[in-house]
Amino acid sequence: MKPNISIIVSTYNAPKWLEKVIWGFSVQTYTDFELVIADDGSTQETALLIQQMQQLVHFPIKHVWHPDNGFQKTIILNKALLETTTDYVIMTDGDCIPRKDFVQVHVNLRKPNVFLSGGYHKLPMDLSTLISKDDILTGKCFDVAWLIANGMKKSFKNNKLNAFGFKSTFLNFITPTTPSWNGHNASAWKKDILAVNGFDERMEYGGEDRELGERLVNNGIKGKQIRYSTTCVHLDHARGYINEKALQLNKQIRENTKNAKSVWTPFGIKKGTN
Repeated sequence: MKPNISIIVSTYNAPKWLEKVIWGFSVQTYTDFELVIADDGSTQETALLIQQMQQLVHFPIKHVWHPDNGFQKTIILNKALLETTTDYVIMTDGDCIPRKDFVQVHVNLRKPNVFLSGGYHKLPMDLSTLISKDDILTGKCFDVAWLIANGMKKSFKNNKLNAFGFKSTFLNFITPTTPSWNGHNASAWKKDILAVNGFDERMEYGGEDRELGERLVNNGIKGKQIRYSTTCVHLDHARGYINEKALQLNKQIRENTKNAKSVWTPFGIKKGTN
């Protein structure tokens, strides 16, 4: 049967982290979805992991890959988007383990002319490594007491892990953070993303996700803050892909999008003007 929701997971040469993320999706309370892995040029190790996991989980997994040519997340996300088969798309990263209600919350809160802006909770490297398959399947990796006992610092941000009902609604309301398209936890109707031509493929690391959200807003799609309603734990990793030249280019593109109130990028899924 055709699934009801598509989930795009970006990854690059982090199969141990990706495996943990896929196990997180295996225990979701909402199960009618497909997983589309947007692979920015990983080696065969990632392909072999995906082949193995396809036999172990209940949902379909597609592997969308292109050759490694540096940080080209925007390009592979556009390719993955075209491989989705449903009307609604959730996007996250291959280093973010979803809480068991992750998909359900996005499904419950989706509305016409709205995109959802969820949150994440960063973990240090030692905790990221410590989390086992069993910790994911049992939900222990979202237990604040367990995480603190294993080295996580006490913080107000820990509320992202255990806020439900009125508490999550209240925290979403009072947070000063503006809803934005977050690569780790965001969702929208597929037609709305296609209407702005997907991601701007000129952009490398640094605000490339948010620029998509800014064009969605320019096109009348309102962002809704749900960072305390649905969350994932972010596993630590190196960031060797950061470069100053790309950051400056991305900043200029975002400024142009803002100043011109741009809706369409000629450097997206379709090349050229709309």
